[in-house]
Amino acid sequence: MSETLDLLKDLISRASVTPEDAGCQDLLTQRLETIGFKAEQLDFNDTKNLWLKRGQEKPLFVFLGHTDVVPTGPLERWDSPPFEPTIRDGHLYGRGAADMKGGIACFVTAVERFIAQYPEHHGTLAMMITSDEEGPATNGVVKVVEVLEQRNEKIDWCLVGEPSSDKKIADVIRVGRRGSLCAKLQVKGIQGHVAYPEIASNPIHSFAPALKALTDEVWDKGNDFFPPTSLQVSNINSGTGAENIIPGELELQFNLRFCTELDEASIKQRVHAIFDQFDFDYNINWRLSGNPFLTEGGALIEATHAAIKKITGYDTLDDTGGGTSDGRFIAPTGAEVIELGPLNESIHKLNENVGLEDLEILSKIYEQILIELLVTKD
Repeated sequence: MSETLDLLKDLISRASVTPEDAGCQDLLTQRLETIGFKAEQLDFNDTKNLWLKRGQEKPLFVFLGHTDVVPTGPLERWDSPPFEPTIRDGHLYGRGAADMKGGIACFVTAVERFIAQYPEHHGTLAMMITSDEEGPATNGVVKVVEVLEQRNEKIDWCLVGEPSSDKKIADVIRVGRRGSLCAKLQVKGIQGHVAYPEIASNPIHSFAPALKALTDEVWDKGNDFFPPTSLQVSNINSGTGAENIIPGELELQFNLRFCTELDEASIKQRVHAIFDQFDFDYNINWRLSGNPFLTEGGALIEATHAAIKKITGYDTLDDTGGGTSDGRFIAPTGAEVIELGPLNESIHKLNENVGLEDLEILSKIYEQILIELLVTKD
């Protein structure tokens, strides 16, 4: 059994549902301190954050990951217990196998082999691991980055081990992500009897034209790197459940995944302009989950393409699709940021899994990226 598989099984067996870490970071510390990493725990509130670093010289290369996982969903619908790693048909099953304990296991074994071969490598190696990526992400990487910025510890290259691959391992790397802006809207009305609408005010009726205008809006056409901005309504609630009561309020949540053609301020301005065309009373609360970011070329992307080609024999695709990641907190510091990890087909699903062969290939790719970047070429 491989070192990567052994480590991943140990990590999966720890039920680290956000924001719990369940001892995963202690395991990583024990393992990496033996090869020269210095560990620093940067915890905030209920979130555990681990900063592991080997070396002091520039450039600084960081593997970024998270030990927390999403809830399992109905246990009875799993083919095997989600926190009992199980091998079937060439795959390892368990919550977090792909998102993203698989990436972390590959980080660690790649680094172990790299340091064994190149103990005097160029630059500095580090890992940043949080237990708050799948949750609100308010006490995780964003806080660690603040600490590093205060200390002027500048990251040059950051590889996020999120599951980026599509049809086969390493066929896609994420070189950027769209921004995410969330909104909670409350439309006020006056509750009353359905037989007396003249003395009530139905917020569903008053908001309906504005909802159509909001969802019909063309926000932008995207650009060479990003698809057009998308707005989606995720929740809408109103009424008491009774058939003879006009509701007194309506609550709605929506999200915009926006590209670099827009920013937070312009989106808010346009939403309010749409709403103000119609006659209804509302309050709206906004939450910016992250701004869009993009790494346009650079040494990290070049090294990753070269490493994938050498290990797999095929070329990879640069892409900016998918959701957000903790890379959004690293990119504003000026670092080159990419995401490369296992297949994303099973993430957040029942029977989450990762291919055994994929683990070995991914670990070798990570190792080769380090060779490309941190070994001085003659």
